[in-house]
Amino acid sequence: MKYCALLLLLSAAMLTSDASCQDIYRSSKHDFTVETIVGGLDHVWSIAFLPDGDMLVTERPGRLRIVRNGELLEGSVSGVPEVHAVGQGGLLDVVPHPDFVSNHLIYLTYSKPLPDSSSTTAVLRGRLENDALLDTQDIFVADTKGRGHYGSRIAFDADGYLFVTVGDRQASPSGDLEAHPAQDISNHHGTVNRLYDDGRIPEDNPFVDDDDAQPEIWSYGHRNQQGIAVHPESGVLWAIEHGPQGGDELNIIKKGLNYGWPVVGYGVNYGSGSAIHEGIKKEGMEGPRHFWVPSIATSGLLIYTGDKFPEWKGDFFVGGLVGTQLARLEVDSDSITGEETLLKGIGRVRDVRQGPDGYIYLAIDNSEGTQSIVRLVPAPRSR
Repeated sequence: MKYCALLLLLSAAMLTSDASCQDIYRSSKHDFTVETIVGGLDHVWSIAFLPDGDMLVTERPGRLRIVRNGELLEGSVSGVPEVHAVGQGGLLDVVPHPDFVSNHLIYLTYSKPLPDSSSTTAVLRGRLENDALLDTQDIFVADTKGRGHYGSRIAFDADGYLFVTVGDRQASPSGDLEAHPAQDISNHHGTVNRLYDDGRIPEDNPFVDDDDAQPEIWSYGHRNQQGIAVHPESGVLWAIEHGPQGGDELNIIKKGLNYGWPVVGYGVNYGSGSAIHEGIKKEGMEGPRHFWVPSIATSGLLIYTGDKFPEWKGDFFVGGLVGTQLARLEVDSDSITGEETLLKGIGRVRDVRQGPDGYIYLAIDNSEGTQSIVRLVPAPRSR
């Protein structure tokens, strides 16, 4: 059988093989296999688990699918809104309400078509009954316009607040960088937003009393945040965001802070490699807790709490699109103390989730070929 060793960033280990084992991957703390759960998907974007064991899967062209008892149901969930399925747009994140058992509510983010043929990031809430989405309503529609960079990840904290990421919509960083839309809180470009679960605006949001600001904004100065998670012990809100060519970031998201895009950062312009930013630091702008140069195109963020991989408990897992990999980060409080690259070359990892069974699930979204959900399963540790 063949061992597929993992590229370790810390030790720069090289890929090795052993004819005695098939499809067992070695990492610094756990050996594991990769199992395909379902295939045949169309640009899978997000996965979520329901208390009854069902898995919800979004397909970017506009379909919400159900995996039940390990099988992908043929039809899609009815009641899903019309989406602007162009470029990066479409049906994006899916998250159940923390009290789904009693209220059956789920939340979808999507690129909402606008009357002028443009689109924006929106959050829809609906009740899932008998594989249909009922009583749907948009609870948040961002004030943005642009081509892509919808952001569109959502997460609940322990107090029931809903956090929503909105990307910078690919607004070009040129001229006066501080005039960029992501630096302007009168719109939602490049923001994390905080809502009640029904879309109402909390009175203690940082800009709620500013008549020139969008009251939903919690933080701003972001580029395109496609992963967000609340730490289950500390309650700290973490998010990842795409840099340009270089400079993907992992940030702790705090109330009212400016995260600097495009004024500060670690990336450069595509193609030419010319400078974008004024530098990597500036007073009044928050720096990342970790960054990637070159970019791995971060998408999907998991803080692992399961018992299937005990040595990984508390670690962060980040998907890579361009990097076609899974990054594992070791974390001590608010500091990143180590990084390991898992599954280099597996494909575009769009989402990373922990299943109720304690396994780690990945959504693989390749432009051509594999479109699937896979999971990492522990394997006997080699000696």
